[in-house]
Amino acid sequence: MDNTEILHKVEAVFRDVLDDEEITLVTTTTANDIEDWDSLTHVELVRAVEKAFDIRFTSAEILAWKNVGEMVESVARHKGYVA
Repeated sequence: MDNTEILHKVEAVFRDVLDDEEITLVTTTTANDIEDWDSLTHVELVRAVEKAFDIRFTSAEILAWKNVGEMVESVARHKGYVA
């Protein structure tokens, strides 16, 4: 699985959690780009992504993310998709 495939799966999670089929994610997407993405929803999104990929992020990882692309890269590292 490459980062593009991970991004599509993350996008599906965002659409489900935020109940919005119109959401389109790119690697530079941030919470400022999605109206319903607030701090409480962020926790829900992180948990849903962890569940979707059967992984667990560290607090430090989550706090370091600046955009969706960095979340995707974390998923790839946890799943061993990067060298």
